[in-house]
Amino acid sequence: MIEYVIESNPDDRILQKASDELKAGNLICLPTDTNWVFVADINNKNGIEKLYKIKREDKQKHFSILCQDISMASEMAIIDNQAFRVLKKITPGNYTFIFEASKKIAKMVQASKTDKEVGVRFVPRVLINKLIEIHGSPLISSNITNSVLGRNPDSTDEIYSFEIEDKLSGKLNLIIDPGEINFDGPSSIIDFSKEEGPELIREGVGPVDFLR
Repeated sequence: MIEYVIESNPDDRILQKASDELKAGNLICLPTDTNWVFVADINNKNGIEKLYKIKREDKQKHFSILCQDISMASEMAIIDNQAFRVLKKITPGNYTFIFEASKKIAKMVQASKTDKEVGVRFVPRVLINKLIEIHGSPLISSNITNSVLGRNPDSTDEIYSFEIEDKLSGKLNLIIDPGEINFDGPSSIIDFSKEEGPELIREGVGPVDFLR
């Protein structure tokens, strides 16, 4: 089912409906600043299992945790003072931050004994943040890729909600579509999990001058 909203002022009733689906262990789909994403409730094991299954990935693959603010993220990841100061200056923004995972989240997303990292995002879009606010907890997400949609992996064609509904019917309970979507581009990935300090993994549209 596709529900249409206004990105800058999404209908609370639709977002509450999305939250109810997540709490029931179902998956929903909506766009962020970088891509369309699958979303599950970080506290619901069934939802996380469905996310793994739909992506056909093993349980050691990383997903991104979408948080409303640093306080919420600190329950999911180990954020030291240096990282806190950086996040306070540049979030929300087009970034994915890698941290050492908290014990709670490492267990929940079934990280392996040798991989205790977690990706955290503070998305600069009203729709995502309003959903997190209404839901009351972080969301775990993964990009919708060409391969998941059965496309050529190199395709640059735009993804539309009706195509997602057609290709993933029965696997998603709700698609939230804000209409015309302008993605900013890939996020910059910054790794804060190392003792030697932050490391730039990928330079995307998020400015990284502060690292140089």
